[in-house]
Amino acid sequence: MAQDLTEIRQQITQIDRSLLKLLSERHRLAFDVVRSKEITQKPLRDEEREQILLQELVNFAESQNYQLEPQYITQIFQRIIEDSVVTQQVYLQKKLNQQREQNIHIAFLGKRGSYSHLAARNYATRYQEQLVELSCSSFEQIFDKVKSGEADFGVLPLENTTSGSINDVYDLLQHTDLSLVGELAYPIKHCVLVNEQQDLSQIDTLYSHPQVIQQCSQFIRSLDRVHIEYCESSSHAMELVASLNKPNIAALGNEDGGHLYGLRVLKTDITNQPNNITRFIVLAKEPLSVSPQIASKTLLLMTTRQQAGALVDALYVFKKHQINMTKLESRPIYGTPWEEMFYLEIEANIHHPNTQQVLQELKEYSTFLKVLGCYPSEIVKPTKA
Repeated sequence: MAQDLTEIRQQITQIDRSLLKLLSERHRLAFDVVRSKEITQKPLRDEEREQILLQELVNFAESQNYQLEPQYITQIFQRIIEDSVVTQQVYLQKKLNQQREQNIHIAFLGKRGSYSHLAARNYATRYQEQLVELSCSSFEQIFDKVKSGEADFGVLPLENTTSGSINDVYDLLQHTDLSLVGELAYPIKHCVLVNEQQDLSQIDTLYSHPQVIQQCSQFIRSLDRVHIEYCESSSHAMELVASLNKPNIAALGNEDGGHLYGLRVLKTDITNQPNNITRFIVLAKEPLSVSPQIASKTLLLMTTRQQAGALVDALYVFKKHQINMTKLESRPIYGTPWEEMFYLEIEANIHHPNTQQVLQELKEYSTFLKVLGCYPSEIVKPTKA
């Protein structure tokens, strides 16, 4: 006789709760690990140890005949390792920078429910339990709120895996005295949001931010005679669609934000690229001290002489000192036609002697060099099994 479905679901719920208890216990052990490493000054990550751990888990599952695919085991424990690494980084950073235990003010683009809002909340909860949300209508306003002291931090999107770099943010970084103090990657899952359950063929107008429209261009082309209305943010689009309450309109945005405005999901997974991720940066008035035990990044702004091979000579400095460059972005210099400045992101701590030597050598090949910030690399690369 087949087991009752209700009983099966009760068993699943009980197992899930047991898993949560074990995950919580493992999470707490990360603090014991980091306190030990704080004394020994060992780096937080030991990728060789992580690889051994993953292989041992796969082998153990096979020996116990657990019937779990190695890839499934690896993916789960890669995420667990990532949580442990980030937890340890946050612990060290809070001690090093004497993080104050009070509400922090964070500025972000759009209203509640925007991707920037969700990313800001995600970042804040790593360091604080409470935050004061400051919604902004433009990137410029975020910079202004941080500069004036109204906001402790500003969270801005810098690049997306589908639509690429966000040039408006790069251009604002040219002229700011603010410092980059953090980063985070946030998964972007767009969906069609409507007031009432209806057929997709009824929709003739879509509201959203230009970046969202670009990231969902293939889906939009599959629709017949749809008009696009651009909004300052996806959250603004959701709010507008909710207030208009018409059966022929929809907003493109995230499901969590849609719920805040009482909207329903009509269709999910509409992005051009399945792994659609936006990388956000965090700005503050003062630079951050980054523990030497933590994997860190530094963003530089540089211009080179207008001569053959100047950029190549500059980049060779990083190869010479075995520093990995994760980003090279060029932007025009306003008022100087046909000349460009370069943003270079490197995996290095600005306070390390090797990095200081690199900066000294770069000055020989550049006409302008500025450090925009050094920050923990909180986008943890998965351990290779």
